Amino acid sequence: MAGLTTAAINPLDAGSRGTPETGEKIIRVGVVEDDEWTRNTLVDIINTAGDLRSAGAFGSAEEALAALPAEKPDVVLMDIGLPKMSGVDCVRELKLKLPATKVLMLTVHGGSERVFAALLAGANGYLLKRSITAELPGSIRQVYRGESPMDGYIARQVVQYFNDQGAAATRMEQLSKREREVLDGLARGQAYKQIADELGISIDTLRHYIKAVYQKLHVHSRGEAVAAMTKR
Repeated sequence: MAGLTTAAINPLDAGSRGTPETGEKIIRVGVVEDDEWTRNTLVDIINTAGDLRSAGAFGSAEEALAALPAEKPDVVLMDIGLPKMSGVDCVRELKLKLPATKVLMLTVHGGSERVFAALLAGANGYLLKRSITAELPGSIRQVYRGESPMDGYIARQVVQYFNDQGAAATRMEQLSKREREVLDGLARGQAYKQIADELGISIDTLRHYIKAVYQKLHVHSRGEAVAAMTKR
């Protein structure tokens, strides 16, 4: 989908110049959103706030990465569910080109894995799209000031994610050296006989260790055990 800029930027508003009425700093905001109606709505909200101005609106990560480095926006609103290159990958690339630019992620759903991935990529805050109309201008100002605005639901998801990480790490610490060796073999996709031969134990003994691993990690399958291992 082609990029869309719905309002021209007055050159006098660029950089650190303020509004004629108040002298406040104009915060220049880029938008990366593939849905045209949402993209237009975001730009309208930005341009009707006295201290915010659109710095370009784009329908894909590829368009944004090509144009935003020249615009040097203060803040970028980034949809996480973009076509082709994802919003998470776009943030990562954008931060390499514009390390000082703040990024506020926008999403319909607040799944903790995607939230965490975006934060690791360099995102500075996160909002659910249902909160955009009421909270967007204030959240843009917050992230520009160096704060980390985050929808309450998403904040709880992030806390839960880290709690789960800590619980998984604690359970991993309960495994004996031999149990860890067994789990490592499972993670490498080895067959039971191959693991048993490598460790010099019988199949029955191996099954005993696997049962102990499952019980300590609170899982019921090889896949769940390996997943718990990756959360260390």
